[in-house]
Amino acid sequence: MLIIEGVLPFINPAALKRVLLQVVSMTDQHLRITGLLSMVAGVLILYWVN
Repeated sequence: MLIIEGVLPFINPAALKRVLLQVVSMTDQHLRITGLLSMVAGVLILYWVN
């Protein structure tokens, strides 16, 4: 997981900064929905891999 998370800051640190600034400006509800969608996507990828 840390390898995957480290790819964006290694390849394009400026893009990571822009993304983090956008995350800070998001509402709590939007962050929760984004987190839920990320979890569902992760479960689907794990199911697909297995």
